[in-house]
Amino acid sequence: MKKIVLTFGLLSGLIISGMFVLTIPLMDGMSFEQGAVVGYASMLAASLLIYFGIRSYRDNVGGGVVRFGRAFAVGILIVTVSNVLYVATWKVVHPRFMPDFYQKYEAAAIEKARARNAPEKEIEDIKKSIVMYQHPILNPLITFLEPMPVGLLVTLISAWVLSRRRQPV
Repeated sequence: MKKIVLTFGLLSGLIISGMFVLTIPLMDGMSFEQGAVVGYASMLAASLLIYFGIRSYRDNVGGGVVRFGRAFAVGILIVTVSNVLYVATWKVVHPRFMPDFYQKYEAAAIEKARARNAPEKEIEDIKKSIVMYQHPILNPLITFLEPMPVGLLVTLISAWVLSRRRQPV
């Protein structure tokens, strides 16, 4: 199981990290909303390897059969490896190529909130969340959790599809 998890997790992590690095030059011409769409699309593309990793486990280790719990475990471990690589990429790329990311994000979020006449408390909350995100311990944890919903959803669907009992034809 370890080889399958590492192989598919690293491949998934390379896709998500590679797309992140490749889109850095485009960030100046993109809104944060557009960046989020591109980011989550690359997360979804990278998460497709979860399906193939679980299927590889089922076919090569499980003899063509895998229960939901084991399939879920394989999938979530692939997500974990992928997310660790994503965090490592962020920690290397952010200070070198995007040192003003937090300031730009905060300004854009506050501008958007003010445009819709948000209460001042919401603007203060935005400022607090940016400060929290810059915390050296919380930053990697929050970054790790960014792709988690996509990976979790793909893991659940893949584990369900690949572990269903098939009726003989």
